This record gives sequence, structure tokens and C-alpha cells, in this order.
Amino acid sequence: METKDAAHAHLLDFLKVIPPVDFCCVYGSALHSINPDKSTMIDYILGVSDPLQWHSENLQMNADHYASWMVHLGGAKLITGVADKLGVGVHFNPYVTWNNKMLKYGVVRMNDLIRDILNWESLYLSGRLQKPVNMLVDNLDIVNENTVNLRAAVSAALLLLPPKFTEEDLYAKICSLSYMGDLRMLFAEDRNKVKKIVQGQFNLFRSMYKKFLEEYEDKDLLRFSSSTNQLANISQDCGLAVTCSHISSLPPTIRSRMGITIEKMKVITESGGVGDRNGLGFGSREEAAKCMEKVLRRTVRVSSARQAVSGVLTAGGVKAARYLTNKMCKAWRSWTPK
Repeated sequence: METKDAAHAHLLDFLKVIPPVDFCCVYGSALHSINPDKSTMIDYILGVSDPLQWHSENLQMNADHYASWMVHLGGAKLITGVADKLGVGVHFNPYVTWNNKMLKYGVVRMNDLIRDILNWESLYLSGRLQKPVNMLVDNLDIVNENTVNLRAAVSAALLLLPPKFTEEDLYAKICSLSYMGDLRMLFAEDRNKVKKIVQGQFNLFRSMYKKFLEEYEDKDLLRFSSSTNQLANISQDCGLAVTCSHISSLPPTIRSRMGITIEKMKVITESGGVGDRNGLGFGSREEAAKCMEKVLRRTVRVSSARQAVSGVLTAGGVKAARYLTNKMCKAWRSWTPK
């Protein structure tokens, strides 16, 4: 049986056969299984400074059947151009066979990755990093940058949750943020996907968000009580002042799409809270939460549609059809009563 250390080393080995990267993480089933089935894809996200140069070098290293450098360069330009103009800045290449394992890797420009982490412009990779990942390379300290993303995810989830909920409810709501409005959830994803992710990686979620929950508890924004199944029951302050605090933790792009300007944020900060529409711009917590949810759904809907089109063009019709068919089959099994 393969040990965790051996599995980790195997994940790193793939990086030796591709050009250098500034960031790399693994996510999905490979994260919590030390002996994944060979038919299960291992999912990588690779961050690089220049995707065009990286793709060109990768095609040279791993595609000897290309006839000339011009073909390498043309293919790299196509991949990068489509990912930038039609997609959300990341190109995924699925069904890569290496060392008897099936891989999928996505390549993203580091500037685009950091911008999405801080601003939720597409909530695509930032949403992925709100869930547990195994970081293999982190030359630019993305772990530290991602704390802004995690804090924002907690605040957004709390706005959408009732006064009382469980620890599992919180992680499920965080996990669901990047799936709100995702077109794939209508026909190509397991209907129990969020539940399976949270239950399968519960301790990893708890480790990721522990310091934020402790901070909120110290400020008396959250109160915890133990339950018989060792999952915490949580109650939260739902006052307008706390609502203001949560909204101030949301990324600038989301606040802007909610109609909250810098001037309004200054008024809120100086007043220390809000009691009417002159500050926050919303009459109640519920109104603010509904507005935020609408913005998140629209953001994810647009990015998922753009990424789907980009995936077909860059991965090729056959690969894209195969990937979508497998997704739909898994979704169908989850919808079919047993």
C-alpha cells in the first residue's frame, strides 16, 4: 500500500517533466485518498508568470510529434489567447496519461490567480482555493494571499446562514459559494457534490477556517456549543452592525457589484455600523444577503459559461465531449434513485 509520503512524492514527480511553475496545488479526490483508482483523474492547478512561454516550452518538451517550432508557438498562442479572451484566464488539459495515472492540469497566469483571490472577479480559482487543496509549490506566498479569500468566504457564508446552524452547515455554505449559478450544476455535476466534499474533507475544512472562527468567537460574533456528534452548534449575531462588518470583508469587486461604493464604505466605517439606507444602502440584513447572493450567482454563471466555451476550444472537441459525458454520467447516477 502506498504511504502518504510516497503519494506526495508521486504528485511532485509530475512537476519534473514539465517547465518550472511558481505555484502548484492538487485538489479533488487525490487530496484525501492515498490510493486513488487509476481511472480517477488527479487535478493540478499550475501558476506561471507567462502562460504563452510556459505552454511553448511544455509543447517542446512533451509533444515530439509536432513538426516545427511554429506549430509549437501557434498552439501555445491559441491556448493562451482563448483562455484569456473567452475563458477566465485558466486553460485545463484533461486526460493526460503519465506514469500510469490520469491527470488534468490547469495553467493560469500568476497575476490573474492573485487578482481573482483578492477580488473574486470570476470566483473560479478563488472558489477552488476556498476548499482544501494540497499546495506543492508556493514561490509567491499564495497561502498568505489566500487568507483574504478565506476571510471573505466566511463572511459571505455567515450572511447567508440563519441565526443558528452547525459547523457542517458553515463549511457547506462556504463550499457552495463558487457553485451558485454554475451552469454545470444543472446537468453535469453530482447533486450531492457539496455534501460529499465537506463530509469527505471535514477535518481539512476545520483546519483551514479554525483561526477565523476563533477570531469571530473572540469578538462575540459567533458562539459555539458542543453537540453529541462532536460537531459544533453555532449561533451568530445578526445585527446590522455585524452585517456591515461582514460586507466590509467582501472583495472590492463584489461590493462594487452590490452598489456599495468607497464613499459608502467610509460612512459605514466612520459610523461603526448602520441603521438605515444612508450608510449600507440596504434596509436589512436579509436584503443585503439577497443582493450579495444575486451578485455571486451572476458572477459564477458568467465565468462558468465562459470557461465551458474556452474548454471546448482549447481541449478539443473529442476531449471536451469525453469530459462532459463522464461528468453527466456521474450526475445522472446521483439523480437516479437507488
